[in-house]
Amino acid sequence: MAKQVGVSPASVQRIWSAWGLKPHLVKTFKLSNDRHFEDKLVDVVGLYLNPPDQAVVLCMDEKSQVQALDRTQPSLPMKKGRAGTMTHDYKRHGTTTLFAALNVLTGVVIGRCLPRHRNTEFLKFLHIEAYSRCSFNVRPAC
Repeated sequence: MAKQVGVSPASVQRIWSAWGLKPHLVKTFKLSNDRHFEDKLVDVVGLYLNPPDQAVVLCMDEKSQVQALDRTQPSLPMKKGRAGTMTHDYKRHGTTTLFAALNVLTGVVIGRCLPRHRNTEFLKFLHIEAYSRCSFNVRPAC
């Protein structure tokens, strides 16, 4: 760009910095093609803003294929003049699936690692975390 407009690269950088421009960064988004997306959005946001009486609203997510790794040697602690260190190699201990839920009212995060990532494990997580704490039906808002 500097060559195109006849200025130095440093000038281009100063101008970009002064205006807060970062042309190397790209923000992306994706529009849903679900016909009922707006209705679902209103339902979910409504649960957060105005939860039903005697309801516990949980925001839930899952992360599959989390690698269970361990370093081959213990890390060395920080000391004056030296940062903490660790080895570059590690041992694999398989994978796990993390299920997590945030209680919107209290801010409590509930998490559980289960060995597989199937419908059965997700329902098990729902049962453990939701049914064990209350005596009403769980209704997911998708």
